[in-house]
Amino acid sequence: MLSLLGSGGMGEVYLAEDTRLKRKVALKLLPAELTANSDRLRRFEQEAQAASALNHPNIITIHEIGKVDGLNFIVTEFIAGETLRGRMAKERMDLPAVLDVAIQAASALTAAHAAGIVHRDLKPENIMLRPDRLIKVLDFGLAKLTEPRTANVDSEAQTVARVDTKMGTVMGTAQYMSPEQARGLKVDARTDIFSLGVVLYEMLAGRAPFTGETTADIISLLLHKEPQPLSTLAPDTPAELQSIISKALRKDKDERYQTVKDLLIDLTTLKHELEFSAKLERSAAPKSHVSASTASGGQSSATIDQSVASTLEVGKAHATSSAEYLITGIKQHKLVAMIALLVIAAGVVGLAAYLRTRNPEVNIESIAVLPFVNPNNDPNTEYLSDGIPESIINSLKRWMRRRWQKS
Repeated sequence: MLSLLGSGGMGEVYLAEDTRLKRKVALKLLPAELTANSDRLRRFEQEAQAASALNHPNIITIHEIGKVDGLNFIVTEFIAGETLRGRMAKERMDLPAVLDVAIQAASALTAAHAAGIVHRDLKPENIMLRPDRLIKVLDFGLAKLTEPRTANVDSEAQTVARVDTKMGTVMGTAQYMSPEQARGLKVDARTDIFSLGVVLYEMLAGRAPFTGETTADIISLLLHKEPQPLSTLAPDTPAELQSIISKALRKDKDERYQTVKDLLIDLTTLKHELEFSAKLERSAAPKSHVSASTASGGQSSATIDQSVASTLEVGKAHATSSAEYLITGIKQHKLVAMIALLVIAAGVVGLAAYLRTRNPEVNIESIAVLPFVNPNNDPNTEYLSDGIPESIINSLKRWMRRRWQKS
């Protein structure tokens, strides 16, 4: 062993050297009180073995588990970097960094859940950030050591908050527990979704959604109170991301995302929309006139009049969807032809909504979004050919989702 890296309720972690393979590893020594129960230890070993077989880039690699001189240990890869807790303590994270961490963590959980593994103790201390921006989720299976003894053990076994009345601590941090976990009910993959929602909230707001002076205070808020809206703590947070986090933090697990894969899809879609919007703004031309291709193949100069600009400004104030981002960016880019196409696309969506409102029996089974062509082969606007259809599709998905929720 080379040095102590850290310690906590789940044991001490040391930097060590694998003398055979000449590599640095992390060695975690587990507390005796957590490994005294043979059933818990066996369940932990089973889950650790399953986690070690996942081979996912965002899940820490487990090299070995064993026991020596009465001490149970885990040997994992050594990750040079810092915990998410350490990063948040140093600085407020910007939106791209927040989404990057959330997407990678959700990807790790997606792989784990597909293998029947629920983390149960996701928190900033269990997320490592490497200098190359790759993240690693730690400690899969360790929550098994805090579970009560049950007759039937499976992926939905109970996980109870163990309170040390002398020290006022909880085995498994109460701030990141789901309501069902805090109440000692059976948990499934949706408990990790709630915990990830808490981590997301904290990265943006700079504080956890449920805080208090004692564990009892925190659990009371967790069970009975809604968190303070992100719009008041982090007003620059896009409305779409606020909605995603709000859904992940629903107290009723049946109202949350039902799979972390669905959460991952929404986070990834939002990230792409924001990146596309930023690219449009970076490539925006400051000129007041545009050159648009005519049907005959010639060039004609066109100016966007004040009424069109005013109309677009109204949409800009509420630009949260990809279609709205496009309208804003294209207005700046002055691509008149593209504006016309987007107006047509918006009309299609509006007509569909109108028909469904006026006549509920009208059933739209499918809508085709055809590819867009760059007739001038301008490399500076080529990305619009793929970006506009993708944005329209994302807007249609959101519209359909709202219709389903209302029905």
